[in-house]
Amino acid sequence: MVSKPQLTKKVDLPTLRVMKMTQNALREITEDPDLGITLSDGCRLSARIWRPDDSDDDPVPVILEYLPYRKRDGTTARDALTHPWFAQRGYACVRVDMRGNGDSHGVMEDEYAPQEQADAVEVINWLAAQPWCNGNVGMMGISWGGFNGLQVAALAPDPLKAIITLCSTVDRFADDIHFKGGCLLNENLGWGATMWSYSSRAPDPALRDDWRKMWLQRLEAEPFLPSVWLRHQRRDAYWQHGSVIEDYSVIKAKVLAIGGWGDAYKNAVPQLVEALPDAKGIVGPWVHKYPHFAIPEPRIGFLQEALRWWDRWLKDEDTGVEKDPDYRAYLMDGVRPATWYLERPGRWIAEKSGATSHLENATLHLTDAGLTDATGPLTQPVSSPAHCGAGSGEYCAIWLGPELPGDQRSDDALSATFDSAPLGKDMDIVGAPQITLTLESDQPQAQIAVRLNHIHPDGAATRITYGVLNLSHRASAADPAPMIPGKTEKVVLALDHIAYRVPKGHRLRVSISDAYWPLVWPSPVKTNLLLSAGSIALPQRLTSGGHEHVFEPPTAADPWNTEEIRPENHIRRQETDMVTGRVDLVIEDDFGKLRDKDHGLVHGSVARERWSIHPDDPNSATGSCAWTDEIERDGIRLRTQANCDMKSDATHFHLTARLEAYENDKLVYERDITDSIPRDHM
Repeated sequence: MVSKPQLTKKVDLPTLRVMKMTQNALREITEDPDLGITLSDGCRLSARIWRPDDSDDDPVPVILEYLPYRKRDGTTARDALTHPWFAQRGYACVRVDMRGNGDSHGVMEDEYAPQEQADAVEVINWLAAQPWCNGNVGMMGISWGGFNGLQVAALAPDPLKAIITLCSTVDRFADDIHFKGGCLLNENLGWGATMWSYSSRAPDPALRDDWRKMWLQRLEAEPFLPSVWLRHQRRDAYWQHGSVIEDYSVIKAKVLAIGGWGDAYKNAVPQLVEALPDAKGIVGPWVHKYPHFAIPEPRIGFLQEALRWWDRWLKDEDTGVEKDPDYRAYLMDGVRPATWYLERPGRWIAEKSGATSHLENATLHLTDAGLTDATGPLTQPVSSPAHCGAGSGEYCAIWLGPELPGDQRSDDALSATFDSAPLGKDMDIVGAPQITLTLESDQPQAQIAVRLNHIHPDGAATRITYGVLNLSHRASAADPAPMIPGKTEKVVLALDHIAYRVPKGHRLRVSISDAYWPLVWPSPVKTNLLLSAGSIALPQRLTSGGHEHVFEPPTAADPWNTEEIRPENHIRRQETDMVTGRVDLVIEDDFGKLRDKDHGLVHGSVARERWSIHPDDPNSATGSCAWTDEIERDGIRLRTQANCDMKSDATHFHLTARLEAYENDKLVYERDITDSIPRDHM
């Protein structure tokens, strides 16, 4: 039996209550689809704004969402559900296309560039000075918008009083889509391909007379970001920029942080709650979506929670948010593995003060006998084939396809595994498990992947949480050092935060491999590791049987008014070539094709990826990404085709990319890129 730590302190549960929104009369609102904001260097940004009709006479606060993802045909669906709702309740909601994207002029230099942040500060000051604004501004955003909300808050423009950051990070190197545990994420190429496509698209010709000139300027200037990011393979000044973990004290705005257990960004919410005075955090079972329309359910009344936050910090109304628990998390019941869930059973738990750092740990030991309460001898080799990791799922589940980690048994069969005895009672794991290993490597460059799995009585394996580590980064991500072959070293790795209940009678498993494809790029040569000691610290929480907090049910404004021309479809397919032995993951995301029934723009996108490797050869790894995007209006048909590929040898990464643009099926622009970048302890 696995023992728990002795929890003798009485748990003081917060009072169960339903948050009630003040029912004020809704205000009539007007939308402007193309409000121009001209910056000091003359660049015009395009904003979509919803604000009360009477705000010229009765000024209101501003809620800013500032993104590269195209307000006209990119984030339109979620904008429709969200921004009008706030505007009817006394806010000016402003959705700005960043420089060089959507309907804004200029070109984009990079992700989270100083120019991006400087532009945001100018926008905030401009908005605060408008006669319809009361001088107070909040920033809200998910993913990119969650990142730059924190980054702009760190610059502390005076009008910025509060932010709501969703699915974001505090450390751009440790916890974004580029590197994780010092390992190169394949999402570095995948998301780079996405931005190669997004930022090279044309503005809506109906809004810009100079749309063709803007389009060609973008196509010529658009950087191929995977090359940029791959030139920074350690935590240098490039990644320190925009990482608010460098100095939390500069953030003066009040922060509400929100995340999801099905998302890639699981760690920022508890980190921010622990680091910032007055910060509050909510983590649900969701993937990378706003929680009033996310899955898996249960959804929550996110708009009502956000309104309480805005009313308190932008209108100085007493909404009781200071009395909310610091940390509210959805404790998921352990369920059978699946690559997609519509719902996760569980319960909401609440920590009045702090997040999880105060919780006690149960320590289990990796031994030759399995996962045990007491220490014991351990001599366990780890030498996985290069395709181990096929059950990892997408790094960031976002497109609502079969993206979550499935049954882990196939990966476990290729890994070193350590099973516990059946649990004598339910175990609630709340926090970030930490694993300590004593190991040696036969190569200077190696990596490990550690999974904590829930083993069902019939052997099915659900991944609870995981972590990866480039062993050259074991002591420092800024100053990596190779392993000394044959030398025994101790390494420590924190797994991602989680809140998960393992039922009585089920088992825990720690699984360790030295490959995790296609989530991370493989080491340059085949490695053989030897474990000689290990332990895992599991943060434990004593909980009640029911909910400790209750949210309002979800609500939203009217959905986006569209006509479907082509339905969306999402495919994940694994292929094994029985002749060559290569193993491929094929991803096909057809996002469909729609016509906006209000302004008539037609748009559609298709993304395709292929990740291929031979189990016996890490240098056989290849990644290929392609995006096709099209917009149509009034006899104008515009299409961009963005392709990129990556492979490696023992010393270099090799990238190729091609960008094509078509007007009415005629090629009007083409550009090819070839790049080789040395491996730096990677």
